[in-house]
Amino acid sequence: MKLLEGKVALITGASRGIGKAVAQKFAAEGAQLALTCTNITDAVKQFEDELNAAGTKAKFYATDASNVEASLELVKDVVATFGRIDVLVNNAGITRDVALKRMTEEQWDQVLTVNLKSVFCMTKAVQPIMWKQAEGSIINMSSVVGVSGNANQCNYSASKAGIIGFTKSAAKELGVRGIRCNAIAPGFIETDMTAALPEEVRAAWAANIPLRRGGKPKDVANVCSFLASEMSAYVTGQVLHVCGGMNM
Repeated sequence: MKLLEGKVALITGASRGIGKAVAQKFAAEGAQLALTCTNITDAVKQFEDELNAAGTKAKFYATDASNVEASLELVKDVVATFGRIDVLVNNAGITRDVALKRMTEEQWDQVLTVNLKSVFCMTKAVQPIMWKQAEGSIINMSSVVGVSGNANQCNYSASKAGIIGFTKSAAKELGVRGIRCNAIAPGFIETDMTAALPEEVRAAWAANIPLRRGGKPKDVANVCSFLASEMSAYVTGQVLHVCGGMNM
């Protein structure tokens, strides 16, 4: 039997990068998938078609995960289509990296809204469903910079640190109903976002990682599948670092 057979997973920011890798891994493990993105592009539709053609029930929703009403409506639609929600992966995120002295209020608000407020909105929306089911797994995508900080990322680091605090608090509130809440703190993961960095910058990052390489989206997806499955049935309120040892 596959690890996530019979489970329904809702994954935000699933059209690319880590979110897409998580969707692919969950599909391979037998989950049904409700996936979100900002816009349904041709590439998004193609990915949805590929998942369904491979035997996975999957549907993309264009929504704003940082809006409470939109999140509630999304969850209502997902339950109507899939019947339940067993796993929520809060993965939606953006960066607006700039030195603090030049950071604008808009750049601060954008990152905190997309990265942190979306976790609140989506968790609040799925909580009643999981509460009624008396089970569920919520996985929040934080970052090593949410633990250790990073220059020119005050907004991003603050949002990811906030996710850790939210995760631990939610775990204490929801555990009484068998709902688990954990965070993953990826390190330097090779995605289209990091690909935009100069080669020398990426090489310098890798040189300071004990495993001497950047991570792959699938490395994070594998840990997500563990947290989504019954293999982690007694794991909650934790932050799992997927960073090649860069943050010990």
